[in-house]
Amino acid sequence: MTRTTGATADTEALLRTQSGVLERIAGGAPLTEVLTEVAITLERLMPGCHCSILLLDLESATLRHGAAPSLPAAYSSGIDGLPIGRDAGSCGTAAFLGIPIVAEDVTTDPRWVGYRELAGAHGLRACWSTPIRGRDNVVGTFAVYHERPHQPTPREQDLVDRLTHLASVAIDHDILFGALADSEERFRRAFDDNAIGMAITDPGGAVTRTNQALRRLLGRSEHELTGVRLAELFSPAGTPPAPYEATLRHPDGRTLDVVVSVSPVAGPDGMPVRLIANVLDVTQRRAAERERRGRHEADVARQAAERASRAKTDFVAALGHELRTPLQAVTGFTELLGSLDLPPERRRAALEHINGAAGHILAMVDDVLDIARIEARALPLHPADIDVPTVVAEVLSLLEPLADAEGVRFRDESGASTAHCDERRLKQILLNLAGNAVRYNRAGGTVAITTRAEADAVVITVADSGCGIAPEHLDRLFTPFDRLGADSGQGVGLGLPLAKGLTEAMGGRLAFTSVLDEGTTVEVTLPRRGR
Repeated sequence: MTRTTGATADTEALLRTQSGVLERIAGGAPLTEVLTEVAITLERLMPGCHCSILLLDLESATLRHGAAPSLPAAYSSGIDGLPIGRDAGSCGTAAFLGIPIVAEDVTTDPRWVGYRELAGAHGLRACWSTPIRGRDNVVGTFAVYHERPHQPTPREQDLVDRLTHLASVAIDHDILFGALADSEERFRRAFDDNAIGMAITDPGGAVTRTNQALRRLLGRSEHELTGVRLAELFSPAGTPPAPYEATLRHPDGRTLDVVVSVSPVAGPDGMPVRLIANVLDVTQRRAAERERRGRHEADVARQAAERASRAKTDFVAALGHELRTPLQAVTGFTELLGSLDLPPERRRAALEHINGAAGHILAMVDDVLDIARIEARALPLHPADIDVPTVVAEVLSLLEPLADAEGVRFRDESGASTAHCDERRLKQILLNLAGNAVRYNRAGGTVAITTRAEADAVVITVADSGCGIAPEHLDRLFTPFDRLGADSGQGVGLGLPLAKGLTEAMGGRLAFTSVLDEGTTVEVTLPRRGR
């Protein structure tokens, strides 16, 4: 009956302690107060003992003071910071090995060699320590001291086991609560002290909290912003939560450029419980970008104007040079006819030279005017459905004498095809391209003209077996009067620019490929029907 009564009393005391500890935990009491209540309960149930609860610091692998209501303060201070190990007294060894350690007499126990003097100075002879296990590992020790040699009884073991579990609950809660509090504090600092504007909203986008940076950016108070929807503050140019740019009007009249990014915070079920919006003021950055872009555009315009001016100067100089030779021929033969009484044959030859030079000048002026009209988009065109092989045959017939003189052979491989274009301009294009193919060919070379009908276009190809063009000259192909280093007897440098301009004016395109020492191929693509 006495044993039953004692067990009942122990149970009642433990239940009261458990209830009180849980109430203190729920009320947010400091861990030291909670652990002290646990230690006092054991000392009350085991008269004559002294209880100590130490907390394990994993980073330093030491035990720190938790609670010791009846131990001498000097002793508690002496073991505060105790390193754990195999021979670190009862508590240090229990924490290190993770098992209960009983030192019936500390004066003879080898694990107490380094701590006997401290224990003896305070009248302590026995120490029994049990590791306190948390959710993941050992979090501390629960020690019972006696002032004489002592071996724990089954009842004492049962009491310590129960109270050790209660202490582990309190310590685990403190660890979790501390981590949560630390996390909340870090979030508060990251949120409130962030230089970027931030807002927390409900899942629907209504603002529940803002930081100082956002309130300053918007020029509004927390009260004014609470409940306002994000879409009312920033008009998205994209679909949240993707970052989007927005413009807002500050109360002081300024217009601000901002970038807004919205991230959902999911609850346990994976559904968003709130949104976090980051608002970055990019007004100055955008202004700097616009300024840089303006300076760049101005610089590009200046360079273009300088290039245009140089091109104009070069063009005028080249045109003057090209006109000077035939004009000198006209002037010379005119003076010759006016000053000498020439025989009919020489007179007729002089007149032919004058006529040829005048024709050359007229053709050059016509080409220059055509280029000018193309650039001004004022070239007169008379498009119609043209039989391409017929035009090819006429062009080759006109160029036959030149090809014979240069020792070049034509191959007409044009098939049946009809292009919607200006016949006169098509002939002009092919005369320039085929003429160049003959002039820049080699003796015994060939010029092949082929046509290919596609779904909505006709492709005319002029391919020669000449010397080709060096890669460094390709970007100058369509510069008027630039003959890429050829002598003046091989044209004036207007053929390719004019052919390209005429092709594009008729809604087509001109493609150019060339391989040095192998030849050059030009493709003219023209529409098959009107556009």
